Amino acid sequence: MRQGYEINDLAKEESWRMFRIMGELVEGFDTLTGVEPAVTIYGSARVTVDDETYLAAEEIARRLGKLGFSIITGGGPGVMEAANKGAIEAGVNSVGLNIQLPEEQTPNPYTTTSVGFHHFFVRKVMLVKYATAFIIMPGGLGTLDELTEVLTLMQTHKIRPFPVILFNSRFWKGLLDWLHETVFSREFISPEDFDLLRVCDSPEEVADAVQRWYLNQEVIGRKAVGG
Repeated sequence: MRQGYEINDLAKEESWRMFRIMGELVEGFDTLTGVEPAVTIYGSARVTVDDETYLAAEEIARRLGKLGFSIITGGGPGVMEAANKGAIEAGVNSVGLNIQLPEEQTPNPYTTTSVGFHHFFVRKVMLVKYATAFIIMPGGLGTLDELTEVLTLMQTHKIRPFPVILFNSRFWKGLLDWLHETVFSREFISPEDFDLLRVCDSPEEVADAVQRWYLNQEVIGRKAVGG
């Protein structure tokens, strides 16, 4: 008899979980609608304010902001804080999509728009959905997860092929070498998959790459409408 109660309780819990997931999606869509054009910046939460990666992320966001792009991050410390700070300095929408973790991640103070999430996958949807480009700063497992997920979505044509920019060629060299020498050599990926990635070593390069791509897409869009 007790087993039946436990099964019913579990079913109720799963049903309520679905409503919570739907609620997070609705809140995200309602809050972020109209934020475009935007750029999502990923990277380590562990870098400090005097780290070269922090300073570079801040400068990249500032430059992109001055070009009119909103900045979207995971809303936490490190690279996320730096990018949101750069967006504030540029006077554009600074979006932080914070995740609730067992070891609490405190939202950084540089966001103009903030949304909290319990479910990682809902947060990932929001980080991707409104972005015109993705900047991947040096980071750890979370950053690698976000990088490979974005590439997989593009590879499988679930999202349009936006620029995916790896910042700091020295940091990413080992991964790129492994992809070429081990993964590609076994034909687990295709030559065109490498076309999804760009590597930049300065904030100026990053901003220029995003701006050139965005303006080119606008021209293509106008031609399509005109035709």
